[in-house]
Amino acid sequence: MQQSNYLFFTTTCEQALDFYTQCGLGHVVEILRHGAADMPLKNEAMRGKVMHARFEGPGVLFYASDNDDAEPMRGSAHILMTDSREQTNQLFARLGQGATVTTPLAVQPWGDYFGKLTDRFGVQWMFNCSA
Repeated sequence: MQQSNYLFFTTTCEQALDFYTQCGLGHVVEILRHGAADMPLKNEAMRGKVMHARFEGPGVLFYASDNDDAEPMRGSAHILMTDSREQTNQLFARLGQGATVTTPLAVQPWGDYFGKLTDRFGVQWMFNCSA
């Protein structure tokens, strides 16, 4: 068994996945589109949007799609457990482009280097580097 997150966007899934690729998290390894080939299409406005995508990178696996009835993202966050402060700072800066920082990177009371942000697509990211 393996647990993975599934991100639901309304129409910006492809842009988000491209952004995560540019940030160095990994890349899309599978993509299916609404209305392509035999894929169902219940709303013409969704034609060509991402019906299902698999995103992978070193230590990263999640799925994503566009859904015209998607709820705003809330109550969940990706946590990136990093190996160094340098790596943490780089990823925080990259994913932080256009983001809202909710916890600036700093050593926290539990002793780890930690920060949190909500990226420009509404996805929450937590960064934790053990002391």
